[in-house]
Amino acid sequence: MKHHYWTCELAALGLVSIASLAQAGDPEPATTQATNSPPTSVSGTVLGAKANEGFFRRWDEAWREQFGTAAYTPPTPPAAGTPAAPVTRRGLPSPLDSPPFPTAEWQIGGTSIIGDKNLTPDYPLMEALYQGANGNWWASHRVKMYGWVDISGNLSTSEKSGVGANGQSANFPLVYAQRPNQFELDQAVFYFERTADEFQTDHFDWGFRIANVYGLDYRYMISRGLFSNQLLNNNRYYGFDMPMVYAELYFPQFAQGLNVRIGRIISEADIEAQLAPNNPMSTHSLLYGFDPYTQEGIFGTLKLDDQWTVQGGIANGNDVAIWQSDPGNQPTGTVMLQYNSKDNKFSFYGGANAFNNAQFGYNNLQQYVGTLSYKFNEKVWTTWETWYMFQTHATTAPTAAVPYNNAFYPVKAGYAPEWATLNYTMFRIAPSAFLTVRNEVFDDIVGQRTGYNTVYSEHSLGMTYWPNRLMTFRPEIRFEHSYAKEAYDNGTRHNQFVASFDVIVYF
Repeated sequence: MKHHYWTCELAALGLVSIASLAQAGDPEPATTQATNSPPTSVSGTVLGAKANEGFFRRWDEAWREQFGTAAYTPPTPPAAGTPAAPVTRRGLPSPLDSPPFPTAEWQIGGTSIIGDKNLTPDYPLMEALYQGANGNWWASHRVKMYGWVDISGNLSTSEKSGVGANGQSANFPLVYAQRPNQFELDQAVFYFERTADEFQTDHFDWGFRIANVYGLDYRYMISRGLFSNQLLNNNRYYGFDMPMVYAELYFPQFAQGLNVRIGRIISEADIEAQLAPNNPMSTHSLLYGFDPYTQEGIFGTLKLDDQWTVQGGIANGNDVAIWQSDPGNQPTGTVMLQYNSKDNKFSFYGGANAFNNAQFGYNNLQQYVGTLSYKFNEKVWTTWETWYMFQTHATTAPTAAVPYNNAFYPVKAGYAPEWATLNYTMFRIAPSAFLTVRNEVFDDIVGQRTGYNTVYSEHSLGMTYWPNRLMTFRPEIRFEHSYAKEAYDNGTRHNQFVASFDVIVYF
């Protein structure tokens, strides 16, 4: 048992689970062998090097090694006379370091990065598989399994007042941490995937992703008709969802590359995402908490040149299964555009994330959105998102056609709009740490998102720190205010102050 003490201790803490990290690390170095020969190593791991050891011993050794490895190591130029590292990217260089930042790229959703090998990090599970007898198979097929567990806690000026389900949600409209003064298993996530190599330009490639999520956060991913009885019929606080199930096709023959995703994806817009490592802070903004989450359909991304990328897609609506009867289950378009400056310090990403006839449904939001991002220097950058959303023919209570709503029924029937604007500014304070300041305004004009027709403001300060390659720690303080109505602590307060943290452990 002495060989497995890291694994055993983490399991005892509830931190080891089948879960995964999406886009939380820099691309790993490419293998050094010739393209047409079988790989002998991946990310410095020699394939089959420990085939004589048991799997759990290999996994334990990988845990201990990576817990002692820094999350970020500054690049060093090659010594004189030594060859440069192989090129794994074409186009503009990545603007950011990840880690510590959630992503190395300017915001773009619904696609892998065209022009990049899209190599995801190899955490202990994959390292143990590479070192086993079948290591060459895993490397040759580029299939990966990896994940994380995210645990949080908060202290709030709101209390568990009220009865029934409402009594458990006094922090609302703060999401996801809507239950005050307690610890939560936010999410345990397991990814099974293959990424397409979109650096090369001489052949078609493909990939897929299946994301499995269990925890409190499933409540903000559910589509009506897909695992939705957990929430809509039983209001379970912990549950399961699969927010991403898609195939990915890469065609290098079109401009600088065409990426096509088919299946269920996370909505293309927004600075944030449901998956914890993709966010600059532990809690979510109000702007993100109340817009579309997932879509099912076909989504294309065409990179025209180094600066311009266009996207177009057709879905069946927002957050509704394709087989579910609902007014929002109808052909829904998406058109987005990304522009990056030549020095890649500035980016714009925006467009129509979802549009159809706007008939009131489970979450048939019409969303028009734009994000501006700017990098001042290697330590400071900012990103600003604004959206406007609406539905038409809204009702103030359930109907036969809309017996459930993703959020609330508005206080006024008919046209139901809302708008929000949000700024994140990040300050890097160490190689593996940064501070985040978040400020936003959210106007729920007729209350269809929060149940209260009022303007909100929210101001937060957080830190993200990677003590090693396998952990992220994010403390945060947050103050928010509702203006026209008392919206916090079950409709009894205008103000709410929350101190929170979360810990992510990757495997």
